[in-house]
Amino acid sequence: MEVNQELARRLLVEGAICICLEVPVGTEVGIDLKSWTTAEKFRGIKMIPPGIHFIHFSAKNNHGDSAPRAGFMYNFKKSEILVKRWDTEKQELVDDSSNLSETFRQNLKEIDRFLGVYPFNLYSKWKNLSSQITPQILNKLLPSCGVIHSALELSQLKESNADDSGVSSPKTKRCRRFFFGEENYEDLLPKLRAVEGTELRFSTIPEKWYPEGSSPSEITRHSLDSSYLLEQIIVQHDSKTDILGELQFAFLCFFVGFSLEAFEHWKKLLNILCSSEEVIPKYNDLYSEFLNILNLQVSEIQEDFLVDIVAGNNFVYKLLRKLFRSLHTSDIGGRLGSRAKRFQEVLTEKFMWDFSDVLEEDEEDRPVIVET
Repeated sequence: MEVNQELARRLLVEGAICICLEVPVGTEVGIDLKSWTTAEKFRGIKMIPPGIHFIHFSAKNNHGDSAPRAGFMYNFKKSEILVKRWDTEKQELVDDSSNLSETFRQNLKEIDRFLGVYPFNLYSKWKNLSSQITPQILNKLLPSCGVIHSALELSQLKESNADDSGVSSPKTKRCRRFFFGEENYEDLLPKLRAVEGTELRFSTIPEKWYPEGSSPSEITRHSLDSSYLLEQIIVQHDSKTDILGELQFAFLCFFVGFSLEAFEHWKKLLNILCSSEEVIPKYNDLYSEFLNILNLQVSEIQEDFLVDIVAGNNFVYKLLRKLFRSLHTSDIGGRLGSRAKRFQEVLTEKFMWDFSDVLEEDEEDRPVIVET
């Protein structure tokens, strides 16, 4: 793809620089959708367009095996110089405490030849995939430690007779097995959680999908429509469209950062957004942009990756059938209706997904009746 020469000239002046000091030779380092294997002279990346970007890295051992990917998202300012240094103990880039940014600015001519150029050919795609992620959303969702890890560091929960996590003590487990013959093999496994400060700070999804005090018929209604859950997530943000920024953030954390934690959250948000027929007219503009975002995201993923290993079905296809059925039932026209129709055509052309019978209700989507 031909580089936009006007953009390149502008970024020579306005582009940011990420200085990466003491990175071991052979380390995989990348920005956004591109990565390289570093050579001896590598000292960082230049001509970074102002805005939010994802710097990621993966060290290699003496046998050439790569460590799990880690990285950080950062909102680069115009002409900013960010200095990072390789931490051999943590095996990741950390903030440099030497305050060398001005020193490097005064000596840019000397260091310029050691800097890789931002991959302009992928910039438009990155902008589209991150269009709704604002600095405020980024600061809210990033781990407290500032680093996104594909493999979380876990610690074991302390057990007590009745702790807050509901974990029984070893003594209680032994008594239960002795008196009742119970053998829950999960009890034999250690209870683990992410080390504090390393987990992604996603919105909390309520465990109950219905309001307190709901009648059996209302519980049944909420089991079919996730509008209540969607509203509960939206109120955790400053703006209703921030949920789309969170969706993009989760997608990029697993697509670029290889985070399984982010992948699971992306699926949950997708499920809720595709199952909230009741509020579609209320959030018409939000759903119009949601279709645009999902179109871009699905286009980047291999179809095999969208298949649920356990259930053996394509979860995105099933959710989109539900969404398109809801859009048709809601009789949505205008921009949202046009985007939905075009999106169906794109999916059918690319993946051969059939939406011709989308108005027929899938077996598992039929109501579960709550008896009184």
